[in-house]
Amino acid sequence: MVGLTSAAGVVGFLSEPDAELQIFALRKLNEKIDSLWTEVVGSVGEVEALYEDPQFPERELAALVAAKVYYNLQEYNESMVFALGAGKLFDLENEGEFEDTIISKCVDTYIALSDTTLTSDTNHPTQLNTAFPSTTNGATSTSASLASPTMPFSQATLPSKSLLSRQDSTNTFDPAGAPAPTTALPSSLAQQQGIQRPLQAVIDQLFERCFREKRYRQVVGIAVEARKFDVIRRAILRASDDEKEDKLAKDGIGQAEELLEYLLGICMDVVQERGLRQELLRLILGLLRDVPSPDVFSIAKCIVYLNEHSMASKLLADLVETGGPRRLAEAYQIAFDLYDNSSQEFLKKVREGLPKDPELTSTQPTDGVDKMDDDKVDDAQETDKLLSESDGNAPNASSLLENSSEKPQSISPEAQKAFDSIREILSGTKTIQLNLEFLYRNNHADVAILNKLKDSLEARNSIFHTAVTLSCGFMNAGTMNANFFRDNLDWLGKAVNWSKFTATAALGVIHRGDLGNGQTLLKPYLPKDTVEGANTGSVYSQGGSLYAMGLIYANHETFALELIRDHFKRATEEVVQHGGALGLGVAGMATGDEGIYDDLKGVLYTDSALNGEAVGIAMGLIMLGTGNIKALEDMIQYAHDTQHEKIVRGLGLGMALIMYGRQEGADELVNGLLDDPDPILRYGGIQTLALAYCGTGSNKAVRKLLHVAVSDVSDDVRRYAVMSLGFILFRKPKSVPRMVELLSESYNPHVRYGAAMALGISCAGTGLDEAIDLLEPMIKDPTDFVRQGALIALSMIMVQQNEAMNPKVGTIRKTLQKAIGDRHEDAMTKFGSAISLGIIDAGGRNCTISLQTQTGNLNMAGIVGMAVFTQYWYWFPLTHFLSLSFTPTSVIGLDQDLDVPNFKFHSATRPSLFDYPPEQETKTEDAPEKVKTAVLSTTAQAKRRAQKKEKQQRRESMDIDQTPTAPKADAGDKMDTDEPAVKTEGDGEKKEEEEAKESDKPEGLKKKMEKEKVGFGLENMSRVLPAQLKFVSFPDERYEPVKKPTGGVILLNDTKPSEPKTLLEMKKAKKPAQPAATPVTLQDRVDAAMAQGEADREATGAAEAAGVLTALDEGGEGEEDAEVPHEFEYHSDDE
Repeated sequence: MVGLTSAAGVVGFLSEPDAELQIFALRKLNEKIDSLWTEVVGSVGEVEALYEDPQFPERELAALVAAKVYYNLQEYNESMVFALGAGKLFDLENEGEFEDTIISKCVDTYIALSDTTLTSDTNHPTQLNTAFPSTTNGATSTSASLASPTMPFSQATLPSKSLLSRQDSTNTFDPAGAPAPTTALPSSLAQQQGIQRPLQAVIDQLFERCFREKRYRQVVGIAVEARKFDVIRRAILRASDDEKEDKLAKDGIGQAEELLEYLLGICMDVVQERGLRQELLRLILGLLRDVPSPDVFSIAKCIVYLNEHSMASKLLADLVETGGPRRLAEAYQIAFDLYDNSSQEFLKKVREGLPKDPELTSTQPTDGVDKMDDDKVDDAQETDKLLSESDGNAPNASSLLENSSEKPQSISPEAQKAFDSIREILSGTKTIQLNLEFLYRNNHADVAILNKLKDSLEARNSIFHTAVTLSCGFMNAGTMNANFFRDNLDWLGKAVNWSKFTATAALGVIHRGDLGNGQTLLKPYLPKDTVEGANTGSVYSQGGSLYAMGLIYANHETFALELIRDHFKRATEEVVQHGGALGLGVAGMATGDEGIYDDLKGVLYTDSALNGEAVGIAMGLIMLGTGNIKALEDMIQYAHDTQHEKIVRGLGLGMALIMYGRQEGADELVNGLLDDPDPILRYGGIQTLALAYCGTGSNKAVRKLLHVAVSDVSDDVRRYAVMSLGFILFRKPKSVPRMVELLSESYNPHVRYGAAMALGISCAGTGLDEAIDLLEPMIKDPTDFVRQGALIALSMIMVQQNEAMNPKVGTIRKTLQKAIGDRHEDAMTKFGSAISLGIIDAGGRNCTISLQTQTGNLNMAGIVGMAVFTQYWYWFPLTHFLSLSFTPTSVIGLDQDLDVPNFKFHSATRPSLFDYPPEQETKTEDAPEKVKTAVLSTTAQAKRRAQKKEKQQRRESMDIDQTPTAPKADAGDKMDTDEPAVKTEGDGEKKEEEEAKESDKPEGLKKKMEKEKVGFGLENMSRVLPAQLKFVSFPDERYEPVKKPTGGVILLNDTKPSEPKTLLEMKKAKKPAQPAATPVTLQDRVDAAMAQGEADREATGAAEAAGVLTALDEGGEGEEDAEVPHEFEYHSDDE
């Protein structure tokens, strides 16, 4: 039978009054609608009329035909509405393009409707009194409304179709939490029809089909986007039930646990809205309780983000009380992870929440550090209520702690010892000691690079002296190796004023983490009580010593915090207050200490420009991430009252630090600052936006940054707006080169500098080729500070890279060294090259730059350090903050006794792939060559005649003469030179050097790698790069890790505890550093330091340099200083 080829006759039946004919026509059209839909379009109104007629018996068939017609017309909203009206005739099981499209549209609509319902009920954040009164047109002040800070157009006047002003037109999940746009919802016809009930039926059918096919991830993904927590719970419980029935497990992990791990990954990496993430984490915590063997490390990860210190204490206590070596090792591992991922305030509360022996509780000493009082908590409430309130669909976190208040009657000695060990781990002491030992024993810093830096840069110029100091600090960060300072005391003695401040502070970078000897090392430099007629030393070294002490005890609340605070309160010199404020901020980071905050605020109100900037930054560091409204109001008010730009700049960064990680909670402050007419406050607004959304990849934040980057009238604001893209997107480094590609070619050099630094921040330690390709042309940029930024960014990207990992690293190292030795290069570029050489070899080539922890959470100290480091543009001493971003790349295995066993683990790679880069070769030709003596032609002729005569005499005496060493006579009389006759030894050495160079070339390296055997053993406490971790395994039969190796400290389960164990010998020098004597004059100090000689050469270099750095600057007013570098200029296209 021939099929239907034309719909003309069948369409005519639709207008017949007989229902049977109409049904016949609909059935025929439904069968061939894909080929005949063009003829049916004109009569679609009649089909719709049949669907709307309540008396028509086949309304669902008419709806299905109309849906297919609209589908072919690409009117998917209308097609979906009629498909839902088709009821059972719309078969989800039928796999076709029409069905798949309608299902996809149903899912999008389901998400959009759910999101709209939830966002309408969301509580608005508490109002922040920002001192920015809003006007009718949305500007924050009258001056701001009249003179917009953006150019050539303001945000309010953007055209409606601009990508910067309109909301997303596609109906996809907006992780930034913006309400779903109405344009993506179904048409008015769909809303009139009331599709919620049939839509829910289709979604339920879809979920049930996924359950049958065990595709739980699809259900969880849709439920997360629609914010349906009951569906998520149902999916995970269904997976758990199916697992029990089937008794199947994959690699020892059940389906429910795998699904929870998937949900946790979505929550931490995909969801950008903080409120939704917290609700999901609370849900995950509740579900983990129902899993037979939950992943305790996933629980700990949720607890850290939710800031539930009491839950962390209970989790650790449960693991210890459960007993068993493995549970104890897990408790220790969680304690190490908590220290790496939490703030000081959180860790202190966890320590206080651990069970204590009732007999020891009464005698427990109280901590002398003041904390935020209970009656002040209301003033420090978080700016978004969503953080303190849980959704009705999500389980309350307090329900997980029903029995947490029950104190044990008694604690066994073993448990008490375990709790004491956990307290030590949570205090950070154990982690810091292990990292210090690792950096000390594996130090591969190349002193030849520093010596060349010192010889190439004029020490009398303070910018060059500072550059060498910073490079030395970075290169030896955490290694306790201050030999360069000790061996170059004459050079060190040329430091004056702020160069001396920076040099003293560099000791804190070098000895960072040396908790036992920190105070002893800095004792000669610390401020002393003023005695009339006595020389107390340079105020610059005193201020630098307080800064150095903060760096040594960075993010580690100990006695040093009170010591620095005491010196800060007693200080009268502005320089000492400046260093004390920076030291207080670094050491007391994120403590939320109201007492320290008040001390800093008191100094701020003296309105001193010199220490006001440091105090503003320190206030933000103390209140880091707290969202303290009272502190923000104080800082905003004073920023408007003061006339000093340095103070305003410091307060702007301080406010940004307070809003660290607050995301939507910082929007009000960001909008107020960005609309301020003062460019410095707008600069602070960009910093606040960068730190509030750091690591989130928020589309909303990126759009705002890009808009400011191309529209603001201030070069500083535009520069930092581009740079901030690196903070937002550092978890997606591959997306940044594509985003800043055009900005890197901007006519504005500040924008180009920002693009370079954005690449360095986001791609640090990755060796990403796309980023390097963008930065290489910028090395030759006509503007000096753009070249500086490109060199710094390249060093950050190339840190810990070798020729095998990235062949360009050798060329980049040569470029950095060439810029240092180029006499025609600008001072700013040389400064960038110098610190770049320190960054690329950070921590003795054992540290990388990482803004996230080994477990994937935000590295608070690293992000803060990077943010403050970028302010070196205005103040060089802030460069030291970059050392907070240095993360040791190690694998340190500990057993249940927290000892370091001597064992080996395996790396399934060739040894040279992740090996240290070769040390710099000391070229002999760099030494001054002896000038060849010119010899006249007459003298040469006389020599030749004498040699000829002597030769003839030897022949006559029958002696065997040797080949003459003199050169043969050339035609003509030319001036000759005396050259060495024998070069055999030199030639041999040159051949060896050439062979070594050949092996270092990419071709020679490839041949060398091909000969190497794949797979080698590594000792415990060895360097393991992040890219190498996936190749690491633990084949040792005795020691097995309690979790998947992520780098850093790894607890090992000893399977043979009864057998004797061999421990790794600790090589770190345990002898306390001896402070230097205190001579009177600078020369006496230098002589005294040099007289110590080799006696305690291995002890420390800091004490020997103390006499030089603490000396008063003896330069008189008439003494000539080195020439100050010229101010940089750049010319736009219009000039």
